[in-house]
Amino acid sequence: MRSPIPDYLTEVLGDVASDTSGAPAGYIPELAVADPELLGAVFATVDGEVYGAGDIDTEFTIQSISKPFTYALALSDRGFDAVLAKVGVEPSGEAFNEISLESDTGRPRNPMINAGAITVHSLAGAADLHPEVRVERVVQGLSAFAGRPLKIDEAVCVSEMENAYRNLAIAHMLRSYNVLTDDPRGIVEGYIRQCSVLVTARDLAMMAATLANRGVNPLSGERVIHEPVVRQVLSVMATCGMYDAAGDWATQVGIPAKSGVAGGLIGALPGQIGIATFSPRLDPHGNSVRGVSLFERFSSDMGLHVMEVPATARAVVRSNHVRGSGPAAIRVFRLQGGIGFAGAERVLREIVETAPREARVALDLTMVFSIDDVARRMLLEAARRLTLEGHEVYLVDPESMIPEPDPGDGGRVTIVGDVEQAG
Repeated sequence: MRSPIPDYLTEVLGDVASDTSGAPAGYIPELAVADPELLGAVFATVDGEVYGAGDIDTEFTIQSISKPFTYALALSDRGFDAVLAKVGVEPSGEAFNEISLESDTGRPRNPMINAGAITVHSLAGAADLHPEVRVERVVQGLSAFAGRPLKIDEAVCVSEMENAYRNLAIAHMLRSYNVLTDDPRGIVEGYIRQCSVLVTARDLAMMAATLANRGVNPLSGERVIHEPVVRQVLSVMATCGMYDAAGDWATQVGIPAKSGVAGGLIGALPGQIGIATFSPRLDPHGNSVRGVSLFERFSSDMGLHVMEVPATARAVVRSNHVRGSGPAAIRVFRLQGGIGFAGAERVLREIVETAPREARVALDLTMVFSIDDVARRMLLEAARRLTLEGHEVYLVDPESMIPEPDPGDGGRVTIVGDVEQAG
């Protein structure tokens, strides 16, 4: 059977193709001559499956879509404190190229506007790196997100640098506040080289999928960044990624996103999918006109809004029953699904309300497909307290959902492959 997803993407591309409003970025000569009819869309799942339609292998420059990824590299290289001391996380409500600085500190309001992105570029890699080495670090990092080596479009780089007056002004302003400590021109040149990295819509979808996959590239299996960095980056993308259109985007689309003036647009839905579109015509905010329409359609058609309230799931406690009788009796709490805080709370409540009288108690995880760290600790605490009350506790865990469980002081748990072994 042929998957219907590519057919769906083809259909949606056809629906937006007639929209010829907007125009390619005119202030950068190399971008102004882009073919305005190019159009593509890609879905990349967190387990590495890629679906696409249209011009998904046409190369274009990454531009501002590099900002969240370089922010991730800087957080990884310098640590949260060093980066947050230089760049804030508050939405500016202003265009991407505004000189948007805090009045008292001179700190850029967030890393998605140019002032913040220029500062973030200066923080990628170790301190005191030569500018060329810093650019190499950024390109290598972007390549790790994409899962293949990327390169710089030198023609676009030259074109942008010849028209970089505003970015140079921003950099000099940042230097006056000591937010930048190196030569402003060298930092701007490095930032422009970062923005001039060539990508395809396929690359961008995989980069977004790496964020959606907790920082692990779905194809290469490489951990590019750690989970706390992913959470920080996605949070800033959700609130600041679409500049002065961020509020409309958050309410209408609801997917952490970032746009670029070459026509690219990405979205990363945690735990599910990375999405990328490509269409060079831009709206007044600097976002791809047809790309925005595509994301609105994707969000609406497939319920991808992060605030979409899911249908009520079946109870996390599938059954609560006793096997055997007399001294051989064992109380079995059979759990199911993905368990987070709310699910673990429901398990604890079930145990408390049941108040097992049986000497043996089993938590059966056979039908559980995920347990987050908070839920794991809550279930192990339940095992500890049951042990202290005199119960012998079993964990039916054939898939090692809780590897090497340690219930803590006074707790004890026996791991078995099925309930029969516990019995």
